[in-house]
Amino acid sequence: MKKHLAPLLALLFAAAAVLSACVRADDGHLTLTLMGKKSDLEKSYMTDIFARYEAQTGNRLELVAIEDSDYENAVAERLDGGKAPDILLHFHNADLARFDVENNFLYLNGQPWADDLTESARAYCLDRNGNLLGLPFWESSVSGCYYNKTILDSLGLRPAATQAEFDMLCQVLADAGYTPICWPADGCTWMFQFGLDPVFADDPALLERLNAGDVSYAGIPAVADMVQWVAGAAEKGWFGTDYLNTGWGDISTALGSGEAVMTFIWDTWFYTDLAPGQAYDVADFALMPVFMGTADGGTYEGGNLNMMMVNKNSAHTDEALAFLQFCATPENYNAAFDGIATVSCFRGQTTNIESPMVSAAAASIRAHERVSTAASRIVGYSADDVADAFAALLRGRTDVAGCVAMMDAARLREAGLEGGTV
Repeated sequence: MKKHLAPLLALLFAAAAVLSACVRADDGHLTLTLMGKKSDLEKSYMTDIFARYEAQTGNRLELVAIEDSDYENAVAERLDGGKAPDILLHFHNADLARFDVENNFLYLNGQPWADDLTESARAYCLDRNGNLLGLPFWESSVSGCYYNKTILDSLGLRPAATQAEFDMLCQVLADAGYTPICWPADGCTWMFQFGLDPVFADDPALLERLNAGDVSYAGIPAVADMVQWVAGAAEKGWFGTDYLNTGWGDISTALGSGEAVMTFIWDTWFYTDLAPGQAYDVADFALMPVFMGTADGGTYEGGNLNMMMVNKNSAHTDEALAFLQFCATPENYNAAFDGIATVSCFRGQTTNIESPMVSAAAASIRAHERVSTAASRIVGYSADDVADAFAALLRGRTDVAGCVAMMDAARLREAGLEGGTV
């Protein structure tokens, strides 16, 4: 009986497979897998573009949502196991070096949407050889020194244009009883990259030497200059008295109350995290460059952007590229970003809201903006490791040279070169 059933079952399975294939062929639709961090995939402009794509094409997106803290390891496991998604979302940071980009993802240099990218958005998505790695479909911001212009005006002060002017401004504010800079040392780690960006963005050859192991942080005087500036600012009281216990949730109160006058952050924070109903709101703030001892004219950091990257080993590379083209069509990205507070990533982007703080500082930004470099292009860079080194410095457990040495050791460890010498 079983011998007679086996051929029949095999025939039925084969018929079902043929029927399924015929349905897919007749329907003409497919499913693309797209992998990203859970919190990223939940952004309103992402859910909007996903819904528009499915509605207009009939295709389906299978979203692979990973908890943020597990993301990099999950991507590595999928690549190693041959289960990479058709499209991967990734910020162009140092973790990308783990994923053998050249062999796993398509370069997108010739895509029809490439020329529609703004200069800063395109620069963020280029590798060291000038290859375009992904489509930057994300909110963009400008990081700099945001200051309370109302307080400065009341004191007859003006924003700084040089490092010396900034240092003098901080001291005058401290003498007047204000905390010059809200420095959230408890758990916040982004500030240090602003000081390091000019060192390496302005000298690509130095960056190459660092990544090749031909030089260390300890051999680059500007790195020690930044560390010394932070240590000196803390010692002079420019961060206030409780900065080591100040975290993300405390920035709003410090700025909104007027206790602190400045902070190193990005424009979208003022629309998403500055609590309403305080003494000062977003209309009281303006933007100048960050000064941290490494660029006399200061610096701004361009937006850190989530890129859509295409798996070159996917069976659906053409369809994945078509999805990126869909996202990069003005009609679609303008609908997705309608009313979103962001600097434009596309030249044809018109429905987003650009912060008046950024618009007013446009000339200064053009003169002093650098693409995010430290966090994205230094192999082995970890913001947490750098913050740990500075915590040791600011808590008196090491000196400037020791802080730099800790940064070097952590960088080599993260790069898999622990024990290496430079």
